[in-house]
Amino acid sequence: MRELFDEVAGKSGLDPLEAVRLSTRPSQRKKFYTRVSIGEIAGGYAILLDGRSIKTPSRKVVAVPSRVIAETIAAEWNAQVDLIDPMTMPMTRLANSVIDGVVDRLDDVITDIAKYFESDLLCYRAGHPQELVAREAEAWDGVLFWAAEALGAHFILAQGIIHATQPSPAVAAARAALPQEPWSVAAVHIVTTITGSALLALALYHDARDADQVWAAAHVDDDWNVEHWGVDEEVAMRRAARLIDFRAAADVIAAMRA
Repeated sequence: MRELFDEVAGKSGLDPLEAVRLSTRPSQRKKFYTRVSIGEIAGGYAILLDGRSIKTPSRKVVAVPSRVIAETIAAEWNAQVDLIDPMTMPMTRLANSVIDGVVDRLDDVITDIAKYFESDLLCYRAGHPQELVAREAEAWDGVLFWAAEALGAHFILAQGIIHATQPSPAVAAARAALPQEPWSVAAVHIVTTITGSALLALALYHDARDADQVWAAAHVDDDWNVEHWGVDEEVAMRRAARLIDFRAAADVIAAMRA
């Protein structure tokens, strides 16, 4: 199975945009197993295909810390029929990313998330029309207020695309509130890159906003454009593909919190 998931993961197992790009030409292999089960192992749970543990592209056993996550992965393998399609297995891909791409470079991934605090989506506002300005404020201000009150992270706003240098104490306070274990870090990284906002990902991680609220907040501008200019089918397809990865990441965050 190594080649199958290598091709889908691309160079960065944490990059959902790469997965979306590759989804236009997915690799598939003939199903080779009949029974999927879950076994307890050191470090959590393993997903077994005819009694053998599934492995990542680098040949590491997929050890899952949550029974809920393990059940989701097992369901993905159970759902395969004649051919195995990795693009229908977002939780399996996420698990591969955690084990192969995050566990051994946790600090680097946390740093990558923290970079988004310096140019977060929520801090850059439209100057007009007024209705869009109001929608952004309604969806985004509450998260900024939460960050200030709960985390002591006071961010500043900018209009348009003019860069605003964020206060170092705000970035440091927000970074300190990021998770420190690999599964949550990977999930927060995915939410951050999909939404363009580490603040939204942080609000989801701390249960200050639910997944539906975060997804809606991340697409205020896009939804405005759709209302006024209509649906671009290619953009809509990319958004639908990103939602699959987003949901898997949100499920991991919820499972690790539980």
